[in-house]
Amino acid sequence: MRYMIINKADADTEAGKMVSQEVAEGVGKVVEDLSKAGVLLFAEGVHRSALGARVKVSRGKRTVTDGPFAETKELIGGIIVVDVRSKDEAIEWAARLSEALDGEIEVRRVVEEADFSPDSDLFQS
Repeated sequence: MRYMIINKADADTEAGKMVSQEVAEGVGKVVEDLSKAGVLLFAEGVHRSALGARVKVSRGKRTVTDGPFAETKELIGGIIVVDVRSKDEAIEWAARLSEALDGEIEVRRVVEEADFSPDSDLFQS
């Protein structure tokens, strides 16, 4: 099962500040361990929202809103995608990242082709 491990942006990352050496080393260690464990698919940080845009098309009308975006706590700072045996395993990796970043981490399962089969209960309420 593939999972996205998502770390949130904060006021410092939105201001374009680099993380401390300690945080960078901690995150680097988690990514290195994910790679050694053979579960890492990719890990990427993203630039601050001031360099991004939001796009919406409704009834043929396109709206583009340039960043920065107000709700920092809702913004993504980076993602790691892993291929693990279970949600619990993804949570264990996320906990290590949370400790390195001293922040909240979100874990979300990636939709797979098999999830669209009639036998899948992923989308059932």
